Amino acid sequence: MKKLKTIPVLVIASITLLAACTKSNTSTSGSSGANPNIITVQTSVQATVPMGSTTTFALLAGSTITNTGATTVTGDIGLSPGSSVGGFPPGTLNGTMYINDATASQAKTDLTAAYNNAAGRTTTDMVTLSGNIGGLTLTPGLYKSTSSLALSSGNLTFDAKGNAAAVFIIQIASALTVTSGRQVILTGGALASNIFWQVGSSATFGTTSVFQGTILAMQSITFDTGSTLNGKALASTGGVTMADNTITKQ
Repeated sequence: MKKLKTIPVLVIASITLLAACTKSNTSTSGSSGANPNIITVQTSVQATVPMGSTTTFALLAGSTITNTGATTVTGDIGLSPGSSVGGFPPGTLNGTMYINDATASQAKTDLTAAYNNAAGRTTTDMVTLSGNIGGLTLTPGLYKSTSSLALSSGNLTFDAKGNAAAVFIIQIASALTVTSGRQVILTGGALASNIFWQVGSSATFGTTSVFQGTILAMQSITFDTGSTLNGKALASTGGVTMADNTITKQ
């Protein structure tokens, strides 16, 4: 009878060990804690992405820059090697326009360096994201998607946890799509100037969406009617297209 009594004790101990081994420190589209939509705080601290001479630019493109409607851009506009900028006016530019000159060319060189810097980051506790990231709260650190990302249902929050210097880097292998009315929200001292989106192809922002951060796109960036950006829209090879937007350099 004594041997039979010891069997349940061994079984319970085995189950406890197995449960402990299944706990993970990484996440796909949210994990851990009381709220599964809040990403686990990463221990690795990211330095800011060096932006060089692009710091004064709200818009930078490789092929064309086009606008329709009463867009307001606060910050410089640069185009290189293209030469076609249209829609100012009726668009309003609170800054300087550089078209296929030495300033724009240097900014494009610095954009390439910034893009490669962001794309090359890696850490042991990097968090993988996929699909729709609406509804999540991201804490400081490095995030990676091996395909495209979308903000298509629910808003996305960046929480700096009280540290205004906290940096967020999101690596996206292909496209970034934000659907109509979706918003990026900053909390805990998070700043748009410390959020970097490295986009492997193109980025599209739906009507009336509100976005935060520096967009480093390999190809093109499109803002649909009424969308807002607090940050920078920097397109390496393609163009930037606008329609009644508000774009403010951060």
